[in-house]
Amino acid sequence: MNKAFALALIFTYSFLSLKAQTSDEKYDSLLAKKLHADDYGMKNYILVLLKGGSNTSMDKVAEDSIFHGHLNNIGRLAKNGDLVLAGPIGTNGENYRGLFVLNVSTFEEAKKLLATDPAIQSKLLDLELYLWYVSASLQEILPIHNKIQKLKF
Repeated sequence: MNKAFALALIFTYSFLSLKAQTSDEKYDSLLAKKLHADDYGMKNYILVLLKGGSNTSMDKVAEDSIFHGHLNNIGRLAKNGDLVLAGPIGTNGENYRGLFVLNVSTFEEAKKLLATDPAIQSKLLDLELYLWYVSASLQEILPIHNKIQKLKF
């Protein structure tokens, strides 16, 4: 997946989310406040594209240990409500490995959270950060996912 295609997907999802907000469903002011939604039901997040990093000489045992820490860090960020979405990206020509959606609205906040990740610290993963304006309801994905996840990591 090239960068232009990935960004097109992001913008398409953003548009569809905005379009979905025009439905006749009853407005829930309490939920909107809880999710920090604006009048359109939207909010800013930071989208993080994870790419293969500059450190390519690490032995397999050390790399496995660091990626174990990476997964633990993902779980910690999700539990704290700082991470609303994460997942790997399949093989592609752009060296993208995965993505995060962070529940913060500034690059500075995002960088502080990302600095806690061992795979990023060790340069096994590099980052691209984007401000993403999308439905505030995105925060509700992980609680739903936890209800349908049969196997735990």
